[in-house]
Amino acid sequence: MSEQPGRKRDAAATRLALLDAAAKLFAERGFDRTTVRDIAKLAGVNQSLLFRDFGSKEALFEAVIARNGREQLATTPPERLFSASLLSMLAPEGAGNRTLETYLRSSGSDGVAAAIRQEIGEEYARVLATLTDAPDAELRADLALAWLMGIALVREISGKEPLASADPEEVCRLVLSATKTLLERSE
Repeated sequence: MSEQPGRKRDAAATRLALLDAAAKLFAERGFDRTTVRDIAKLAGVNQSLLFRDFGSKEALFEAVIARNGREQLATTPPERLFSASLLSMLAPEGAGNRTLETYLRSSGSDGVAAAIRQEIGEEYARVLATLTDAPDAELRADLALAWLMGIALVREISGKEPLASADPEEVCRLVLSATKTLLERSE
């Protein structure tokens, strides 16, 4: 039996359930501590379907990161990318995109996972660099991205107060005010 009893066979629904389950577990545990068995169990399917649909855990991780990261890159104007990323990261669990948390919790992984993290990070930095005409635009973009990742690390991974429970709107207001200086265009 490939899926739970009583569940209608639907390849698209199965793929989506696997992506959603993997996104949740990768964000909570990271790549290395998430098992194929746990992903399949949470998705309510047999783990053989994970391999049928994605081929490997690494390919599933790539799909999770690519789905959220690239979707945000494709649908968010450059001038809103930093704020959209920050707001989605600050959203309560289940209410937003957990790509950054997944990225951070999986930062020790090698191979495909590391390559995807690097590729998505570079894509974000390239877009952020377009926001300033400063000669050191790439450095400024990397600094903004590092700040975003640092906020996620302190808030989501370590849970340090007062940032961990700070109001998302207040955090956004303070961070965006400072980021404007870093990524502004000269007059």
